[in-house]
Amino acid sequence: MSASPGKPEQRDEIPAEPHTAIRGMSLWPPPRSTRHSGKRRKGVLIAIAAVLVVLAGGAAAAWVLNPGDEPGPVGDGVPAAFAGSRVGEMAQVDEQGKPVTDWTAAVDLKEGAHRGSAEWRTFNCRGSLTLTEKDGARLSFDYVETYDPDNRCVDEATLTLAAGSGDAVEAEWLAESHDGTMMTSTGALD
Repeated sequence: MSASPGKPEQRDEIPAEPHTAIRGMSLWPPPRSTRHSGKRRKGVLIAIAAVLVVLAGGAAAAWVLNPGDEPGPVGDGVPAAFAGSRVGEMAQVDEQGKPVTDWTAAVDLKEGAHRGSAEWRTFNCRGSLTLTEKDGARLSFDYVETYDPDNRCVDEATLTLAAGSGDAVEAEWLAESHDGTMMTSTGALD
């Protein structure tokens, strides 16, 4: 191509594209994708929950399968003289010694165990016993209610057993009633 007088020389130029790529450039990095981070977090939480369930289940199963053989705070557990299933009549009095009611008690203890069970048959209540004190021929247990469909029994009590005549054991049950009255029951369990 030749230049004409007064006109600048034209070249075959490629039309310039708009500089959109430069206009879209930023000094800050693009945001990170969060599309997968929720899945990772959820997976970690599920794994932790599974481990906790396995540990709790194992501990509960060990206690259920062998509740009385773990070492307890009181020596060697229940002596042979107190072991077995025992049933007897209890007479209950209030703080002034006035008779309240008579009721049937059943206690189940295994030799060497630190735990047992009790049932107050007249009231349709059951609970667990935990050996708390052993003094010669006298044992003390904490009673914690586990079954009371009629809401007639106390949630916690103390049961003390002492050597009686023959194979029987003397029982003393102490508890605070729902209205705050201290109640005492005594009797013999055969």
